[in-house]
Amino acid sequence: MAETVPVSHDSASDPLLQPFRLKHLTLKNRIMSTSHACGLVEDGMPSERYQRYHEAKARGGLALTMFGGSSNVSPESAWSLPQINLYDERVVEHLQQFSRRIHAHGAALMCQVSHVGGRAEPYAGAALAPIGPSPVRETLHRAFAKEMDEHDIARVANDFGEAATRCREGGLDGIETFAGAHLIGQFLSPATNRRGDSFGGSVENRCRFGLMVHEAIRKRVGDDFIVGIRFVIDEAGPHHLTFEDGLKIAATFEASGTIDFFNAIYGRIDTEYKLAADCMPGMASPEAPFLARAGAFKQAVGLPVFHATRITSLETARRAIRDGLLDMVSMTRAHIADPELVTKLARGEEARVRPCVGATHCMSPLRPTCIHNPSTGHEAALPHAIAPAATKRRVLVAGGGPAGLEAARVCAERGHDVRLCEATGRLGGQVLLAAQASWRGQLAGIVEWRACELERLGVDVRLNSPIEPGRIALDGVDVVIVATGGAPDLDWIEGAEHCTSVWDVLSGAARAAEDSIVYDGTGRHAALTAAEAIRQAGGEVAFFGLDGHLAMEMSYAEQVIWRRRTYELGIESRLDRRLERVERDGNRLRVTFRNELTDEAEEHETGRIVVEHGTRPADALYRGLADRASNRGVVDQQALLSGAPQPESESDGFVLFRIGDAVSSRNIYAAVLDAFRLCRTL
Repeated sequence: MAETVPVSHDSASDPLLQPFRLKHLTLKNRIMSTSHACGLVEDGMPSERYQRYHEAKARGGLALTMFGGSSNVSPESAWSLPQINLYDERVVEHLQQFSRRIHAHGAALMCQVSHVGGRAEPYAGAALAPIGPSPVRETLHRAFAKEMDEHDIARVANDFGEAATRCREGGLDGIETFAGAHLIGQFLSPATNRRGDSFGGSVENRCRFGLMVHEAIRKRVGDDFIVGIRFVIDEAGPHHLTFEDGLKIAATFEASGTIDFFNAIYGRIDTEYKLAADCMPGMASPEAPFLARAGAFKQAVGLPVFHATRITSLETARRAIRDGLLDMVSMTRAHIADPELVTKLARGEEARVRPCVGATHCMSPLRPTCIHNPSTGHEAALPHAIAPAATKRRVLVAGGGPAGLEAARVCAERGHDVRLCEATGRLGGQVLLAAQASWRGQLAGIVEWRACELERLGVDVRLNSPIEPGRIALDGVDVVIVATGGAPDLDWIEGAEHCTSVWDVLSGAARAAEDSIVYDGTGRHAALTAAEAIRQAGGEVAFFGLDGHLAMEMSYAEQVIWRRRTYELGIESRLDRRLERVERDGNRLRVTFRNELTDEAEEHETGRIVVEHGTRPADALYRGLADRASNRGVVDQQALLSGAPQPESESDGFVLFRIGDAVSSRNIYAAVLDAFRLCRTL
């Protein structure tokens, strides 16, 4: 029996909770998730882990979940990133299981059916030559495409039809093709289609391949199967498709009678920057940057229009439906942050939705993990639901950064009596410093959401309450969780007394407009954020980095944003340098670096050197309590990784654990994962 979404008194009037009729299919509300390459494909198939990831959204109440971003219809359409192989008959059995799973929750399921054309990687998969309308090299994927002949065109159109048949046999409700920068879109765009035959030149000719594809699909699946197109409405670049071109092409496809909806996208994805800025923008972009353009497109076409691009808040999604800008609104990354988004909305708990902060962690090699929801993509091992504990305990959490906040939240959800002590006057820890960058302010949502949850759960939060090992009162406390974070790691430097930490700059204590060298020994955000702050204050900045590339530990979207910022701010980078020594030279500093590749030493003079080298654990409390704890502060890793509770100690007294940067210098995701994984079984 299908699970139903709880109905609140507002459901009848909320535009987002109204059903939508798409051909013969009734979608129970207006919220969906679009196709994306989530990274969970196994051997070309959407197997158990892949299905559970989407099932969490269906259980959470959305109307439609699409999957299979860049799924392959032909063997030469290959990337190193795992993709679903729709040309393989084995996929049908997986799709049938997938369909049953999603339909059991009253949601619809559709797949993206695509061929990446000249974006393919020639050494991935079967190592076949990429194909395209013309031998044009894409900047991002760097392949030289073979120009398709008429045999290739007929074969690939047939492959689309065969793939669509497998989707129908798999029990799906429909499919969408992709006409952005993939093969259909490469034929449509004058930037990639330079042919002189009947498939190139005029708009009519450039539409010919895409029409052949949709005719082949419709011939195989019939009229009672939904077929849409993810359609680029404007490529926004010289010699590319204009909005007016997009309208002409849309009218041609609509008149063909082969499609049932448009899924509108904007811009290009042929460079790393355009992929990050147009296709999957993060917090450096305003929310819903292309919604107005999608709304204008909807006014000009007759078919239903869907749209996704950084629509992260329910308020914006509601406006999109209420004002007639869209028929279905996609909140894909918002569901990565909180797959229960629709359920909470229907219950009148909109304020409890875990926010997508646009950190683009879900686009990192760990995709589709959310920076502050460790369950996403790991639903089998780390379920979203937190089970109540059999025995109520008194838990003391030391530290109010992301690790401590998450530990307190999960323990309170388990039903424990929780007290959180934070040494400073604000919750947030290093997140407060991280949010100082000009474009990273939304990280504060990670803290704000947890603070609200702790208040709802009745956690005793005490600010300005440092805990000293020798003075802590532990009478009646069953569990102590140390989440005291870390402190800047500078002691290893010869001349450390002359160095300024990035924390001093980001906190405002040392943000004077002074000429500075900023040294980055981690490839994380902190050094670049400090360099930006100094430059914006009017200081000159020379940026030195240990790694061979800027921002090595970040997702590609974050990397390209920081590269752009350094150009905008006029900051030159000198990479492959290891900091060795800092000396006072009058009222100036002499800094020695060693080139990692040539082993040559070089000296530079500056007024100040700002150093980022991560943190060392602030673990005095942990070490002061370890001998008194019944478990000596030891985490049983086998139990932790298997999802089992930590072993019970035979001796009396409290158990002690440490998490986050109190263990080692890592990132927000690691801190939240530490806390969630440990506390969900306490």
